[in-house]
Amino acid sequence: MLLEQINAPEDIKDLSIAQLEQVAEEIREFLIEKLSSTGGHLAPNLGVVELTLALHYLFDSPKDKFIFDVGHQSYVHKILTGRKDQFDTLRKYKGLCGFVKRSESQHDVWEAGHSSTSLSAAMGMALARDLKGENNKVVAVIGDGSLTGGMALEALNHIGHEKKNLMVILNDNEMSIAPNVGALHHYLGKIRTDRHYQKAKDELQQLLNKIPAIGGKLAKTAERFKDSVKYLLVNGGILFEQFGFTYFGPVDGHDLNGLIEVIEQAGNVSGPVLIHIITVKGKGYSPAEADSFKWHGISPYKIESGQVLKAVGPPMYTEVFSDALMELAEEDNRIVAVTPAMPGGSGLLKFGERYPDRMIDVGIAEQHAATMCAALAMEGLKPVYAVYSTFLQRAYDQVVHDICRQNLNVVFAIDRAGFVGPDGETHQGVYDIAFLRHIPNMVLMMPKDENELRQMMKTAIEYNDGPIGIRYSRINGRGVAIDPVMTPIPIGKWETVREGDSAVIVAIGPMVEVAEEAAELLKREGLNIRIVNARFIKPLDETMLRQFADEGMNVLVLEEGCQEGGLGSAVLEFYSLNRQDVSVRIKGIPDVFVEHGSIKEQRHEIGLTSDSVAAELRAMLPRVRKRVNGPA
Repeated sequence: MLLEQINAPEDIKDLSIAQLEQVAEEIREFLIEKLSSTGGHLAPNLGVVELTLALHYLFDSPKDKFIFDVGHQSYVHKILTGRKDQFDTLRKYKGLCGFVKRSESQHDVWEAGHSSTSLSAAMGMALARDLKGENNKVVAVIGDGSLTGGMALEALNHIGHEKKNLMVILNDNEMSIAPNVGALHHYLGKIRTDRHYQKAKDELQQLLNKIPAIGGKLAKTAERFKDSVKYLLVNGGILFEQFGFTYFGPVDGHDLNGLIEVIEQAGNVSGPVLIHIITVKGKGYSPAEADSFKWHGISPYKIESGQVLKAVGPPMYTEVFSDALMELAEEDNRIVAVTPAMPGGSGLLKFGERYPDRMIDVGIAEQHAATMCAALAMEGLKPVYAVYSTFLQRAYDQVVHDICRQNLNVVFAIDRAGFVGPDGETHQGVYDIAFLRHIPNMVLMMPKDENELRQMMKTAIEYNDGPIGIRYSRINGRGVAIDPVMTPIPIGKWETVREGDSAVIVAIGPMVEVAEEAAELLKREGLNIRIVNARFIKPLDETMLRQFADEGMNVLVLEEGCQEGGLGSAVLEFYSLNRQDVSVRIKGIPDVFVEHGSIKEQRHEIGLTSDSVAAELRAMLPRVRKRVNGPA
């Protein structure tokens, strides 16, 4: 096998096209085999095998900079840059990252887990190169889905204005995670399907070149005529050429020979160039080609059948949210579901099938989605903005300025709150409490189990005094009984789930279960720990907090979120403002980025386990006993 001999980019430089094609097939076989055990982003990587080979064949990484938008399509790049022997550890704790990771390799020059950043990064690197007087290529690889993000369009505008030498490769597979939506997607579709534009453009250019000395007014007329033919055909790279790019394409992204020729040509052009390649997401593995949405990010599977291996257990919180929303929508026609290109991940596919007119996928456009929700609410509808915690970060200004400032009735369904496991640090949903709870008018909740999530959904839909958010984790529920009727929860009221007089744990979400386990450990030692489900992060249950102070209880706040600015900070602020002397400790996520692994491993690393919580309480208890019993 040729692939066994490739440990660095230079190992492919002297291969023939036929040998490169053989390497491409071996890479696909390698990925299909390895990811069947580890899971990961299979379909995106199968689609960029030839492209990644062509880039490393023609250019010299890391001197030449390859910037992968999002970064989950970088597995082939990792294979070619000396990391294929680590693929058994892909997305595992302390193993190979599923995204580009600068600490892994000098060939990884840009990190991203969110879309639409590559063009801005490429522009920065091109500017730095020129300011330092260096000479290297800068190549950004961006998908057609990511191109719809506002940040990408801002970068296109700036790149075209500055006219720096850089190359953008538009990987057009008609998909991001979900099928793409929007006018730009349809525009690219016109380019894909046109068979006559390129021929007409080339023939016209040849004709003009044959006319000797067509200077002055005649030259301008000829140029305008050439442009008018472009617009008449309504195809080709008109949009990108208007942005200031030289456009090449569309190009078959799986034709290695043709791809190499076009990239080589484009590399000799001065100024920004855009190469539009057409690829098949999931190329080479029939289950992934047939359903590239499902196989975008996949759990371990059986290679022969494509059967996904999933553990049996209670439903995921996402599924519980989905079913509750469907039930509520039957009774309330104000409800409109909104997602930024994540209808599957956010659990809205069934909703969209049943209520197609009330399901809005805006594409990768979190900011637009938030402001659109504000307007929907202003007109009397009840928008439910289903979004991952990590992606809601991208719409922060719109949440503050357009939704909360105007106190509009938008429901935030914040999925993937807390640790997310193998996707790692770019996707951890650990900051939303800190960036939401301090905004005026915001109400923020988190359920301890799937039944409480349903009650919170009812609470949110019936709440008409401003924005309200429900955050829930990327885990299975606890398997509790489900109430047949959803009933709202009084805003700001916490719940005591276990009585005790030694100390109190104030916990949210899945940390309630961890607190219960820790209390059981300490019960064997004769200690009684009270556990409070702080299901409302904002507003706080001030009555209960005052009760803790009156009883002389010390408080341990337990949260799977960042300690700085989280629920624990809110409790400390309350006691400080009310000048009450209560000892409060916080166990959350410290000031670090937590890398990929299983959620269990991530919690263990940070100390969000029952053993660690019990140890923390033991350290608190001597002070509690002295306060309760008085001096000896």
